[in-house]
Amino acid sequence: MCVDGLAGSFPCEGVDLVGQVSMPDLRPGTPPSGPEEWWNVNDIWGWTDPQTGVEYALVGRHDGLSIVDLSNPVEPRPIAYLASHTGTSWWRDMKVYADHVYVVADLSPGHGMQVLDLTRLRGLTEFTELQPDAWYSRLSSVHNIAINEETGFAYAVGSNSGGDTCGSGLHMIDLSDPKNPTFAGCYAETTTGFYIPGYTHDVQCVVYRGPDSEYAGQEICVGSNETAIVVSDVTDKENPITISTGTYADHAYIHQGWLSEDHQYFYQNDELDEGFSVSRTRLLVWDLTDLDDPVLAREHLGPTEAIDHNLYVHEDVIYHSNYTFGIRIIDISDRENPVEAGYFDTVPEHNNVEFRGSWSTYPYFESGFFVATSWNEGLFVLRLQQ
Repeated sequence: MCVDGLAGSFPCEGVDLVGQVSMPDLRPGTPPSGPEEWWNVNDIWGWTDPQTGVEYALVGRHDGLSIVDLSNPVEPRPIAYLASHTGTSWWRDMKVYADHVYVVADLSPGHGMQVLDLTRLRGLTEFTELQPDAWYSRLSSVHNIAINEETGFAYAVGSNSGGDTCGSGLHMIDLSDPKNPTFAGCYAETTTGFYIPGYTHDVQCVVYRGPDSEYAGQEICVGSNETAIVVSDVTDKENPITISTGTYADHAYIHQGWLSEDHQYFYQNDELDEGFSVSRTRLLVWDLTDLDDPVLAREHLGPTEAIDHNLYVHEDVIYHSNYTFGIRIIDISDRENPVEAGYFDTVPEHNNVEFRGSWSTYPYFESGFFVATSWNEGLFVLRLQQ
């Protein structure tokens, strides 16, 4: 329990520590591969077995994907591992569709996209090293992957080092046959990006149900493209179109963001503005009432100077990884007026502008638990206090 500002040795407010797995223990019995300075955990996602109800954390490491059984969240148990297709990478990303996980990695030429059928976890009683069920070779290095589970399309972004890079924008993939992904098209807005025109660092794609009736039912993506956010219509994969872009004068690196569940607002982080253009962690709130005209409605400053990283929205809460400050819990029941509602600090010794600490969260388990990664510290299983 988080009591008097601490959960064990971790500073906290309103967030309990349920369980933890250290970085080395995410692959028990095998020392981490590659140079020690590369050892880390990175992105995270989750999967719930629709047959058994067991929840699993899918944890990226520099050398592969660790899968952790959360059936007893107090004692999270690594149950399987998928080794990297190529070498180590600080940036490994994964998303789930139709009970399959799709895994990519950056700075790892030739990695492509691994496909693993997660139903193979059923019946495993001890830690098992798995081989992928399929491999998609039209990609090489990839920074991130997004999946619209409603349409069955994946969007690999930040592609480079060979393959069909799609200008490092959206490499669109049809997952209708989960073990046989097929190329569906490219999209890049070339007026954005720093060094590669159209470079998309991260993206969210949805079937649009927001207030702009002109785009009702269309497949809309909001990309974080280093220098701007980009709103696009990708319904027709052969003819995707840019709807609009939005930026602000003191941007440093427009990194990632997530829509409110009503699709009216987009909450965005800027990874490099702390220490340069702002004195504290900054959250940017975009009003997308009119998709043709994004409006920057609010800038919200956090309690420390820590660099912000990935954020996700669930109901009226933002779960926001802030590197050395850990995870910030932000109440957005008033959409344009975020309120700090709690935190869990995964790196107690620092709250500074340093690239280490909390990388990402996954807050979508029906149990109410959420999971988070922290660079050197490993996996945390957490829950909000009621």
